Amino acid sequence: MNEIYLDYAATTPLDPRVRARLVQALDEEWGNPSSVHAVGRKARRAVEEAREAVAQSIGAHPREIIFTSGATEAVNLALRGMLLPDGKPALLTSPTEHSAVTSTVAHLEKGGRTVRRFGVERSGELSRPVDQVDDEVGMVALMLVNNETGVRNDVESVAARAKESGALVFCDAVQAWGTGSVDVKELGVDAMAISAHKAYGPKGIGALYLRDGLQLDPVIFGGTQERGLRPGTHNGGGIVAMGEVARLVMERCEELAREIAAARDAFEEQLAGLEDIHINGSTTRRGPKQSNVTVSGVDGEALLMGLDAMGVRASSGSACSAGSIEPSHVLRAMGLRPEEAKASIRFSFGAGVTVEAAREAASRFGSVIESCRALANF
Repeated sequence: MNEIYLDYAATTPLDPRVRARLVQALDEEWGNPSSVHAVGRKARRAVEEAREAVAQSIGAHPREIIFTSGATEAVNLALRGMLLPDGKPALLTSPTEHSAVTSTVAHLEKGGRTVRRFGVERSGELSRPVDQVDDEVGMVALMLVNNETGVRNDVESVAARAKESGALVFCDAVQAWGTGSVDVKELGVDAMAISAHKAYGPKGIGALYLRDGLQLDPVIFGGTQERGLRPGTHNGGGIVAMGEVARLVMERCEELAREIAAARDAFEEQLAGLEDIHINGSTTRRGPKQSNVTVSGVDGEALLMGLDAMGVRASSGSACSAGSIEPSHVLRAMGLRPEEAKASIRFSFGAGVTVEAAREAASRFGSVIESCRALANF
């Protein structure tokens, strides 16, 4: 039985072109980019060329790109390091954010920061989000595309309101970069995190966009790299590879988004005939990648084990929450009961997943559901 990988929201395979550029960098541009001799300068040029590509892919200037070890570090750097405007103490965020954001916000709240949270509808949409940005809000942390449901937040409208009131906006765009247009000027955000391994690049490298002119305090210390905001020897190979990812994003993101959406839609159409299932977030605007399915009366762990035995690789939610016995905080915020959240599977689609493969995965999923329900009623 052939394997069908449907966990692209967790990570993606390395694109052959990115792999080739990474190997080249490791072989030919292996010097320390901070060294002033010829070997170091060669490595530095490669880093700066990658910075230019990443910046171009999101409509930014190269000086606005700070390379990090990944999106989680970028989140921490932005939320813990950005100084709020005077007299605006509150941080406004959503309970459906990735755990990198929710955990960082919880840490800030424990330390005394005032935190407010948007309400969330059953659809996954935020409840009157623009109205929540009042004069007490100094920063908004709002993701572009949800990592579990694919629900696409109206970041543009929230950011426009924040600009009027003098608040800053941070955006987690990890699940959007590579499968649709992500432009910091169009979004209106002040800071944004992206990650290479969600877009067919290597793990361990990401970037923070920081709007030119904003003040940021470092959260780690030890060197002058990345303007002193991310000290430590550059991950030259990873940075160069991320630059190649950015070039691929610019070349193919719109076409790839259509291909992924076609596979996702075919998968959901195949599921339409099954009883007592619900696709979370399907009634509102979504990115093309995720399909989050709740199956009534079935244990989620049993579903995952059954799917894995059938060669379908999916997950029960964010990979960063793997091993947790708690139901998805995203689905709970949307109003699902704990047992419903635990009986939910996230399928996520990517490059190379054909419509035929998506339909085959849905067929296997139907068989697993039937088997699990038979056992549950035994």
